[in-house]
Amino acid sequence: MAKVNFLGMVAAIIFLSAFTISSSTTWKIAEGHSIKFSSKDPSGVFTKLTGDIEFDEDDLTASKFDVQIDVASINTGNGMKNKHAKSKKWFDADQYPTINFTSEKFTKSAAGYEVTGTLEMHGIKKEFTMPFTFKDNVFESSFTVNRLDYNIGSTKGMSKKVPLDIKLDISVPVTK
Repeated sequence: MAKVNFLGMVAAIIFLSAFTISSSTTWKIAEGHSIKFSSKDPSGVFTKLTGDIEFDEDDLTASKFDVQIDVASINTGNGMKNKHAKSKKWFDADQYPTINFTSEKFTKSAAGYEVTGTLEMHGIKKEFTMPFTFKDNVFESSFTVNRLDYNIGSTKGMSKKVPLDIKLDISVPVTK
């Protein structure tokens, strides 16, 4: 009798654990990633991206993004613009060294996928939905961000010449 109870308990544990095992794949950010930003002026790239990526096209509920962009890695192609972008008037890289995105929910869309989560820049956290595709182990996304939503710059002085909406084009190759 004890043998039957033990076997039943083992079978129940195996059955229940099938519902708690995550089937998502853990991906590592590979060399060659690209985070480009563009507007009338300025344009450039961020060169350093780190984070954790779990993604399974067949089980979006097990997927998650927790990524950081190093603000000090900004490169506009102009040393003075880079220094200005890192200053307190813009990104304030000393006080806010990273731009962070943490996912909360993934959905399938007509063009690929969407991920909704928290985007944090310059100490401001806001819910943000980002469209993306995943093909041949590369995540790609294009979207715009209003810089004033995150207190990046102002509309006074020379800052008023910088457009409010900044376009981002992201390409992140990954490996298992």
